[in-house]
Amino acid sequence: MFEMIIPAFIVGGTICVIGQLLMDLTKPTFTPAHVLVSFVSGGAILGALGVYEPLVKIGGAGATIPLSGFGYTLAKGAMEAVEKRGILGAFSGGVEATAVGIAAAVFFGYIMSVAFKPKG
Repeated sequence: MFEMIIPAFIVGGTICVIGQLLMDLTKPTFTPAHVLVSFVSGGAILGALGVYEPLVKIGGAGATIPLSGFGYTLAKGAMEAVEKRGILGAFSGGVEATAVGIAAAVFFGYIMSVAFKPKG
C-alpha cells in the first residue's frame, strides 16, 4: 500500500509546490487563474508529447488528480478518439474522457453551495 502512496504524494506535492512557487515568486502578475490555465495547458501539451505518461505511471493519482492531470486526460482522450473515429474524434474524445470528473465537480459544487452559507 505504501509503495503506491509515497510516489503519489511526492509527485502530487511537487506539482503543487511548482504552482505555489509560481504564484509566490511572480506576485501580482501570476494569479491562480494563470496557474489553472498553465497547468491544464501544460498537462495537455506534455500528454500529447508523451512526457506526462511516465509521470502518471510513477505517481498514479498524484499525477492525475492535479490540474495538469486534467489536461493530460483531455489530450489522451482526444488522441484515442482520433485513432478510433478519425479527425472528428478530436472534438469529442477529450470531453468523453473527462465527463465523469466534470460531472462530479458540478454535482459536489452544487451540494456545497446548498449546504453552506457563503461569507460576506
